[in-house]
Amino acid sequence: MRTIKQAGSRELEIRKSRFVCTLARAADEAEAVRFLARHRRAHRDATHNCTAYVVGEHGEIAKSSDDGEPPGTAGVPMLEVLTRRGLTGTAAVVTRHFGGVKLGAGGLVRAYAQAVAGAVDAVGVVELRPTVTVTVGVDHALAGRFLGDLHARGTQPAGVRYGQGVETDVAVPVADLEEFEAWAAQATAGRATLRRGAPGHIEVPIPPP
Repeated sequence: MRTIKQAGSRELEIRKSRFVCTLARAADEAEAVRFLARHRRAHRDATHNCTAYVVGEHGEIAKSSDDGEPPGTAGVPMLEVLTRRGLTGTAAVVTRHFGGVKLGAGGLVRAYAQAVAGAVDAVGVVELRPTVTVTVGVDHALAGRFLGDLHARGTQPAGVRYGQGVETDVAVPVADLEEFEAWAAQATAGRATLRRGAPGHIEVPIPPP
């Protein structure tokens, strides 16, 4: 599952027309619709506010709107950029301010696609990889060394709690779960307690194509 790293916008000027693409994350269709409605209200003076969004764990909900542009010249190419990049949980709106020069159908398709592609490159893309939170408990004598070993292997604990012993939460990718638990047992000579908890995800940056 991939989505944009963060919300943001990017402007493109083509033959005196300004195309401003604004992107936002959307957890579901309702959130995407609310974002696009707010944007349209805020930019009601624009010539067009064309939209596209993809939501759902597998990108199963995908919709677009040409907002008055010739059919198929705006929303569809915008949506194709999002789907071609494998994105979901993402809403895009391209606000066009007409500059007086008509672009033709082919020119519009290229302009709207370029606006979205440029904005996606600008804000970045992340891959959401499923994790499980593993709570590791050790006694105080082992805590310092174990936490150091965690950092040495590039693993950042989500929190450390001190009581009769020391507990820390670690978000472990599902694919690495058994390997991590074996490593933790070995690193503490079998003296750690391990408890699997809530599922979640980590965000891994994906380089632009």
